[in-house]
Amino acid sequence: MIYVLNGPNIGRLGTREPEIYGRTTYADLVQICQDTAKRLGLEAEVRQTDAEFEMIRWLHEAADEGADVVLNPGAWTHYSIAVRDACSMLRGRLIEVHISNIHRREEFRHKSVVTAVATGAIIGLGVDGYRLAIEHLAQVGDRA
Repeated sequence: MIYVLNGPNIGRLGTREPEIYGRTTYADLVQICQDTAKRLGLEAEVRQTDAEFEMIRWLHEAADEGADVVLNPGAWTHYSIAVRDACSMLRGRLIEVHISNIHRREEFRHKSVVTAVATGAIIGLGVDGYRLAIEHLAQVGDRA
């Protein structure tokens, strides 16, 4: 099981700033993740929340299971120590994903508090970053 967890406003894909995030809808993103996992013989549980406490609960669940996580923390990327601390408890691998290139945007978006505890990060490749993250988790057998 791979958890694909999405933070605030990701559920608005397709309508939120399409010039930045593209026209792919959240429903399309869910389908991409599930189809990619299925093709690789895995299962992806895709979730989105605008509530920080719920994200933390999901990260704790993944930690307890030792599951791998693909995480787009949305705005929490830049300031949520609580989300970062929940990520640090994961026993599985964590791939941080951002649809846009956070380093080409406003200054406040350049810093991620999550990256330091992530296995890796995929930034600025659109929703294709999710597919790449799932493929990486499927191909990399060791948990280094």
